[in-house]
Amino acid sequence: MELYKYKIIYSVAIFVTAILTRLLITNSLKKIQTKFGFQKARIIVTNKIVTVLIYITVIVLVSFIWGVDEKQLLVYVSSFLTILGIAFFAQWSILSNITAGLILFINYPVKIGDTITILEKDNNITGEIRDIGAFFITLRTPEKELITLPNAVILQKNIKYSPQPDN
Repeated sequence: MELYKYKIIYSVAIFVTAILTRLLITNSLKKIQTKFGFQKARIIVTNKIVTVLIYITVIVLVSFIWGVDEKQLLVYVSSFLTILGIAFFAQWSILSNITAGLILFINYPVKIGDTITILEKDNNITGEIRDIGAFFITLRTPEKELITLPNAVILQKNIKYSPQPDN
């Protein structure tokens, strides 16, 4: 029974540390945004990535505290990555959308808040960029509809964009 008390205390300490670390990083990102003038959308995405990494670390540490063997965890992770690799091999478009999402995030002239028109032969799509995710970009049309498009489409098609004025 005494052993479980220590495991609970350690687990709670890790959760509290993770929450405090996340708050500290969030505040630091806000200060960096104001000091260097980074776009708010990029800070939000960076915050999401950091949050996911923190919570993955918490899950791994807590699982070690509660007795998950390193070999068992390694088998689980390698099995998960194998299934993920097979899924990517079976569906190349998923991999291309993730890659396109990274390109859109890091090195592309459009950002969240910009209005773009995707130029196609018959049907142009116009909308304000609401979100750039790992797989999809979400647009809000002038009719207030939400449209999701695969990230690869944005890189493959010609687009016309109206940049949002910097704040």
